[in-house]
Order: sequence, then structure tokens, then C-alpha cells
Amino acid sequence: MPVDMHVHTSASDGTDSPVEVVARAKEIGLEAIAITDHDTVEGIKPAMEAGHVFGIEVIPGIELSTESNEEEIHILGYLLDITDKEFLKTISLFRSYRLKRVEQMVGKLQKLGLPVVMDRVMAFSGTGSVGRPHLAAAMVEAGVVNDLAEAFDKFIGKGCPAYVPRYKIEPAEAVQLIRKANGLPVLAHPGLSYSSKSILELVQKGLIGIEAYHPSHSRELSEYYRKLGEEYNLIITGGSDYHGVGHKEGQGLGMVTVSYAVLQEMKNRKGT
Repeated sequence: MPVDMHVHTSASDGTDSPVEVVARAKEIGLEAIAITDHDTVEGIKPAMEAGHVFGIEVIPGIELSTESNEEEIHILGYLLDITDKEFLKTISLFRSYRLKRVEQMVGKLQKLGLPVVMDRVMAFSGTGSVGRPHLAAAMVEAGVVNDLAEAFDKFIGKGCPAYVPRYKIEPAEAVQLIRKANGLPVLAHPGLSYSSKSILELVQKGLIGIEAYHPSHSRELSEYYRKLGEEYNLIITGGSDYHGVGHKEGQGLGMVTVSYAVLQEMKNRKGT
């Protein structure tokens, strides 16, 4: 049965709620999905609760934003202990930076003459960590755009007029942070920016897997990273990087999957 190991929700920059993502996974016949929101685990609990209802296994995960030599590198973490106090303390810093980031984007939109206010953005975020999906929802409400996808494509997506980069740490720090939370660190979509030499350095720091299969990778590139992963004794994984229907990042849910054997290998590696 197929497993999508790279899925985002509205807890970070996806447009679907955790419950909606799980329901969609059920509709398309997935056995399991990993919730890997950017720098937060807030979507995991509602997703797992929905998983019990829909009969979908939900893997607790995260995607940490890091930077090295001016290259943006993402580290996925799987099977995390999302109650680990030190881990939660560290990513709570990310939450405060997410708030500052959204405030800066609102400021940029206002300078463009657009009627977007922070109070409405916060209203959409509720008690969760505020992010771009909530800003996009406020933009729709204000009549600035027709839908969430348009907000990302025209204003708040990477390279757009109101975009502000995420707060980032070093890749090795992310690997250690995940391992301390009893999780398994995996290099996300290496074809976007990472060299083979740098991958080896991360392996030496404790990396245990590589995302060989990703929408941004050609068939040849996926095969290259599969072989490289085997050479370094890494778990070979993959996923759609789903962000929501019509979102320009990633691909449709379940469009890139791996077999359940990959998830089982992770569990075996962890000893669970």
C-alpha cells in the first residue's frame, strides 16, 4: 500500500486543514501519510485523531528550514516524540519568528496599498501557529485575491513582492535536534540545492535518510539519489510535498509515494 511521506497542512503553509488532508488521503487510497509541516508539529495531533476516524496511519513529522553557505536546505524529521520538552522549546522559537515573519509580510502588503490587517490574519490562525495560509485567507476576505492559491502565486510565495524568508538554522543543528527528540532525520529534496559532499557531511552528523523521490526530481536524478543513499546506507524515501490543491509548491497528494516497507524500515531503524 502507498505511503506519502511529505505532506503539509494549514498548520504551516499548506491550504488544507490536518483533518482535510487525512480525509483526502482516505479518498485516494493511501495507507499512511507523514505530516511534515514547516517548523511546527501543531498539525499532528488533529491529523492523528482524524487518522483514527478514517483508518489512515499518521506519522508524526516536521520539516525544518536550514541554511548553509547561503543555500536553503530542508531536513525532514520522522517518528518524533512531539512531547519532548527541549524539542518543543526550540521550535517554539520558530513560532515567534513565524509571527514576526507574517507581520513583516502584512507590512509589505500594506505598502503596496492592499487592505490587509494583522488582526484578521490572527483571527484565521485561531490558537495555532500563524503562517502564510492565514495571511492568504485574510487576503481573500479583504477582496485582494480570489483564492488562497492566487495569494501565494501573486503576493506571498517565494520571489513575490510580499515574501519574507523563514528563520533558519544550520543543517547539522536540525539533524541533532530531531535525533534528540528520538526522531529520524532525512534530507528533503536534495536535488534542489545540495551537493554529494555536503550530504556525506550530514551522514557523519547523524542523517539516516534521503528523499530521493520528489516532484522536483527527474527520473534520472531520483535514481542518482537512490544509489547515493544506498552507498551511504540511508533509508530511501519520498513524497509529494503536498501543500494543497492548486498550490504551486509540491504536487497532488499521493502523486509521489513509497511502499509501506519504507515506513517499516524507519520503524525498525528506530526500534519501535
